[in-house]
Amino acid sequence: MGYFPAFIEFENKKILVVGGGYIAYEKLEKLIDFTHNITIIATKLSENVAKIAKEYDIVVIQRPYMVGDIEGFDIVIVATDTIELHKEIYIESRSSRVLVNSVDNTKYCDFIFPSYIKRGDLTIAFSTSGTSPAFAKHIRRYFENIIPDGIEEFLKHMKELRSTLPKGKKRMQIFDKMAKEFIDKHFGKNS
Repeated sequence: MGYFPAFIEFENKKILVVGGGYIAYEKLEKLIDFTHNITIIATKLSENVAKIAKEYDIVVIQRPYMVGDIEGFDIVIVATDTIELHKEIYIESRSSRVLVNSVDNTKYCDFIFPSYIKRGDLTIAFSTSGTSPAFAKHIRRYFENIIPDGIEEFLKHMKELRSTLPKGKKRMQIFDKMAKEFIDKHFGKNS
């Protein structure tokens, strides 16, 4: 069937990453764009994981994963090459409200990581529902090259206006006109 595209607010969410190698590093690089409320459980940390953990003050517990470690977390990323551990953590999570991402094993996933572009408040995600992460990566790169400079400032201005203009039809019309003008200016009048 495929994955429902949703954007989750991470501000009050606790994230657990199980694993400390290259796979964990790839996921950490994405997570830190949205939160630093992350704990890592791993027997060993790669140099890159150790560096990112130190830079962003991420909690590190250096030992193997133990049953019960997911308690108190909202989201768990299992980033190891031990498929049996992926399965065990996923099964353990079924009795709680913890969402699990089992890297490279969609059978044990509640959600997957999309390939995405983040420019200030603009986030655009690309997914093939796990069919081809390589394709999602390349289509993302294509769109990265066509997003105009100035998008962050434009959205910051829209955000400021949003807090000053009263809600209602008039405000919606103003924002619609501004968005259309920005798109027309940077992409042509096909929108």
